[in-house]
Amino acid sequence: MASDPRYSSPLAAELGEPALARFLRYVVIDTQASESSDTYPSTLKQLDLSRLLVEELKELGLEDADLDEHGYVTATVPSTVPHEVPVLGLIAHVDTSPAVSGADVKPQLVTGYDGGRLALPANPDLELDPAELPELSKHVGHDLVTTDGTTLLGADDKAGVAEIMAAVAYLTAHPEVPHGRLRIAFTPDEEVGEGTTFFDLEAFGAAAAFTVDGSTAGEIQDETFSAVEITVRFAGVSMHPGFAKGHLVNAIKLAADFVASLPRDTLSPETTDGRDGFVHPYLIEGHGAETRLVMIARDFDEDRLADHEALVRRLAAEAVATDERARVEVSARRQYTNMKRVLDEHPELIEAAEEAVRRAGLEPRLTWIRGGTDGSRLTERGLPTPNLFDGGHEYHSEREWICVQDMGAACAMIVHLAQIWAERPS
Repeated sequence: MASDPRYSSPLAAELGEPALARFLRYVVIDTQASESSDTYPSTLKQLDLSRLLVEELKELGLEDADLDEHGYVTATVPSTVPHEVPVLGLIAHVDTSPAVSGADVKPQLVTGYDGGRLALPANPDLELDPAELPELSKHVGHDLVTTDGTTLLGADDKAGVAEIMAAVAYLTAHPEVPHGRLRIAFTPDEEVGEGTTFFDLEAFGAAAAFTVDGSTAGEIQDETFSAVEITVRFAGVSMHPGFAKGHLVNAIKLAADFVASLPRDTLSPETTDGRDGFVHPYLIEGHGAETRLVMIARDFDEDRLADHEALVRRLAAEAVATDERARVEVSARRQYTNMKRVLDEHPELIEAAEEAVRRAGLEPRLTWIRGGTDGSRLTERGLPTPNLFDGGHEYHSEREWICVQDMGAACAMIVHLAQIWAERPS
């Protein structure tokens, strides 16, 4: 392990290797979720990892480790202190994104990164270039895990899973470490927005929780996008193209006109960052008679999110306005809500997380997520759940990578968080 003043915690140095071993074991299990499935979980192969986690939790002595009918893994780490401590939850998700293949993952371990370009051996067209990925430059001398260039890596969120498991293993092996009762959960289908659909808050029994599903080391997130999925259905008039003059109304062309009318220089993922929201078409299917377009709208501000939805409705109406035979139907479904308002009512969570990051040898940084987590919906349902870093980068792509030292720091942060939570006055 490299020596770096940013990573001054002996515990972080100790836990990096155990976390790495678990991570390498987990990422080779294909757990890719599916957006088109009508089952829960959306893919049964997610349960391959879930069943392994139950076995490993039981091997650690957590006798109540269980996999329920919906694919949720839960377990309890008993308290080691005599006084009452509110139950704290630790949560990560086992599934990986549908965007890039998660099958036949071949992780590459790079020891003592030299700061140069990193080739991805199975894909000569891809590399990790610090000139393009500045976060890489901060990890010279560190140990990295990359893909082979043909699949994603799965650090989102198998890094979080591995780090929670390594922290639990440490706590069970060191009962002298003071902490309250901890509830562990590993969820399916987070990547398709269904990670908490059947999550039983009452059975979980936590007063507060943290997801370990972030990115850059040291970051804590107490704010996410609010999210709406918008479906736009264009209906035309079908006709044999040889005899179509004056009769045919092509729904594909209506949808194309609508997409072309969306803003080009703003309000899209490729033109926004920071706190700017967007509208993003990501699925189109159908034929000349009927075409369905699925979009997502995102913003940190509810009023602006409503404006984005109103824009979609207006542009869809304009796309069919020139032909009275054309029809359009727009429907919207709330996916998750910014957790900031609720978490502002629980400052003790962020204070505990910041102190845990410091004890793990890093400087805490409070940020927002241009996306959502299981914690977004859990917070909305009454379980305040901020998000913690797991150290991964370039998620949902063949260029995904993670730093082993950051994994060790995440494990140490989790251990310290459990201690800090037990130190709080009752």
